[in-house]
Amino acid sequence: MPHPPTEHSSAPLLTVTADTLVAADFAPRRRPTTAPRKGRGELRDQPRRTRTRRRTTAPTSYRALFQKPGTLRFTAGNLIARLPMGMFSVSAILMIAASRDSYALAGAVVATGLAATALVAPWTARLVDRHGQARIAVPATALASLGNLSLIACSHWNAPDWTLFASYAATATVPNTGGMSRARWAHLLKDDPAALHTANSFEQAADELCFMLGPVIAAFLCTTLFPEAGTLVGCVLCMTGVLVFAAQRTTEPPPTGRTTARSPLRSPGIPPLLAVFLAIGAVFGSLEVVTIAYADARGHAPAAGVILGLQAAGSCAAGLAYGALRVTGPAERRFRRCLAAMAALMTLPWLSATTTGSLPLLAPALLLAGMATAPTMVTAMSLVQHRTPEGQLNEGMTLAVTGLLGGIAGGSALGGWVAEHTPGTGTAGFAVPVAAATSALLIASARRPTAHTTVR
Repeated sequence: MPHPPTEHSSAPLLTVTADTLVAADFAPRRRPTTAPRKGRGELRDQPRRTRTRRRTTAPTSYRALFQKPGTLRFTAGNLIARLPMGMFSVSAILMIAASRDSYALAGAVVATGLAATALVAPWTARLVDRHGQARIAVPATALASLGNLSLIACSHWNAPDWTLFASYAATATVPNTGGMSRARWAHLLKDDPAALHTANSFEQAADELCFMLGPVIAAFLCTTLFPEAGTLVGCVLCMTGVLVFAAQRTTEPPPTGRTTARSPLRSPGIPPLLAVFLAIGAVFGSLEVVTIAYADARGHAPAAGVILGLQAAGSCAAGLAYGALRVTGPAERRFRRCLAAMAALMTLPWLSATTTGSLPLLAPALLLAGMATAPTMVTAMSLVQHRTPEGQLNEGMTLAVTGLLGGIAGGSALGGWVAEHTPGTGTAGFAVPVAAATSALLIASARRPTAHTTVR
C-alpha cells in the first residue's frame, strides 16, 4: 500500500487502480505573480475577461460571401427560377396576341394574373414561413406551371377567352423566389450586418439582371421558334430552378409552425414602408410605358427595349458597387438619401426628352437614372428585414413585392394616360416618374424613425 507524501515531497505519487496508472501530484500550486495573494476563494470573485465578436460595418467581398457552404448552390437554383419572372408577362402577351390578334385581350389577361398574384402571394409566403421553403415552394411552383401549361393549351386550340383568364390566374401561386433567397441570407448572416448588406446588394443586382434579360429571351423565343416557346421554356426553367433551390436544405431558415402572430402589415413601420414601395413601383411602371411611347412617337418602337435595358444595366452595376461599399449610419437615413438621389436622377430623362427630343441622348440619361434604383431597393429590403417580426420574413418581403407590383400597375396606367392625352410627342410623360419618386421621398421623410426601428 503506498504511503502518503511528506510535507516536503515534490515527486508525484504513483499508484495503480484496476488497470489504470494514476499519478497524484500533491505539490503546492503557485499563484500568478500578477494577482494579489488573497484568501481562499477570493480570486473566483474577480470577473474573467473574455473575447467577444465585434460587429463591424467593413465591406464584405462577393468572393467571401459565396465561400459559405451551400450558398453557391441555392443561388444558382434561385437565379434559374427567377429568370422566368421577367419572361412570363411578355411571353403571354406575344402568345395571346399571335393566336387572338388582340393586344387588348392579352393585356387584360396579364393584368388579371398580376392582380391575382398580389392577392395570393402573401398567403403563399405565410405558408412558406410556417412550413418551410422546400415543403411549400415545390408544390406551389408545380401548380403555377400547370396554370401556364393550361394557358398554352387554351391559346393554341382557341378555347373561349374566359379560359385564358382562369389559366393565367392559376399561376399566382408561384412563390417569391427572390424573397426566399433573401430570407436565407438573413438567416445565415444575422450576426454579420456588413455581409448581409453585400448579399442584399447582390440579390437586387440579380433582380435587375433577370428582368433585363427575361423580356429579351422571351421575345426571341416567341418570334423565332413558335409563339408558345417563351411560356414553355419559362415553365421548365422555373420548375427546375425551384427544385435545385429547395434541395439545399442546410441553408433553409427553420419553419416557425402555426402561430398566432399578427400579419406583418400590423407591425410598426411596415405600412408606411409599403406606401413607399407603392410609389417606387409607380416610378418603374411609368418609366417603362412613357419610354416606349416616346420611342414609338419617333418611329423607333423596337429601340425602346434596348434603351430600357440600359436603365436596368445601370441599376445592376450600381447594385454591385453599392454592395462593396462600407455603409454607416441608420438605414432610415440612407434610405431617404437614396430616394432623394432617385428623384434627382429621374429628372435627367425628362430634361433630355424636353430639351433635345433625341432618342440616342435619352439612352445615357436612363442609364444614369437607373443607378439610383438598386441602392434604393437594397436599403428598402434591409428595412423590411429588420421591421418584419421574426419568423415572418418571407411574408414581409412578399408584401413589399406586392406593393411594388401595385405601384407598377398604377404607374403604367398613369404614364400611358399622360403620354396619350398631353400635347407634344410624349415628352410630358417623363414627369410622372419624377413625381412618383418625389412622392416616395416625401412619404419616407414624413415619419421619423423610432428607437426600435432604427437599423445600423
